[in-house]
Amino acid sequence: MQKVSKLTIFLFLLPALLIFSLYMVAPIPLSAFYSFFRWKGFGERVFVGLSNWVELIGDGIFHKALFNNFKLVFLSLFGQLPIALALAILLAKKTRITDILKTIYFVPLLMSSVAVATLWSNIYDPNFGLLNMFLQTIGFENLFIDYLGNPKLALYSVIVAINWRYIPFYMILFLAAIKNIPDELYEASRVDGASKWENFRYITLPLLRPTIINASVLSLVGSLKFFDIVYVLTGGGPNNASELMATYMYKNAFNSLRMGYGSTIALALFIIAFTFSIIFMKVTKKGAK
Repeated sequence: MQKVSKLTIFLFLLPALLIFSLYMVAPIPLSAFYSFFRWKGFGERVFVGLSNWVELIGDGIFHKALFNNFKLVFLSLFGQLPIALALAILLAKKTRITDILKTIYFVPLLMSSVAVATLWSNIYDPNFGLLNMFLQTIGFENLFIDYLGNPKLALYSVIVAINWRYIPFYMILFLAAIKNIPDELYEASRVDGASKWENFRYITLPLLRPTIINASVLSLVGSLKFFDIVYVLTGGGPNNASELMATYMYKNAFNSLRMGYGSTIALALFIIAFTFSIIFMKVTKKGAK
């Protein structure tokens, strides 16, 4: 077998490294640089020092967006992961029905974010939405709710749509991890008279711990920087009730043409997401010892 040179390997990796550096790495120092300026995205940049950061600290809408992001993190962790784990356990046994169900459950992840948002917009429609029509069918004619227009319900309605889309992703992660658990362990526990609950508690759950931690980190980071479904469904409204850091950053940078302040929000989002990810991984690593 011919030995491949390190130069050949590097040349094959170079296009991916360039794209990754351009779109993932470079924006971080650029955002840090632009956060010190007042700039519309074109024309002259005016150096303002820490003014953007001072404004951010006192910005009530940003505080609300940050709080909404933490709500999304909590409801994603305790909404998506337990349901995904339960589905993975139910579908772990290979049968004809489970193969069909896997395909059905995985469909939401194959849809684009805009398609998911459009679908749930129709479900939530206050007049002819599927949810209100269902309530009418079961006898609650007067219980027509504007799920996306009510400030108390908008964020939670959006979170339901987000969870619906991403549960299949974590389901597949858990399902793959469960498939890698040796059958011999379950056979030995069955000989010892262990129940299904004991199998889950003492075999499945401990061996799934690394996957659960990885899934939790992905959910945490994804929730802190979430944008698309929220922006299409509510645009952060009504009255900033469903505003997230990413939607607020987009509005400032591209709608209001405040690129400097938008870059400040983007960098703050990165710092928050990075910090919480590191803390979470350290805490879970200590708990594993």
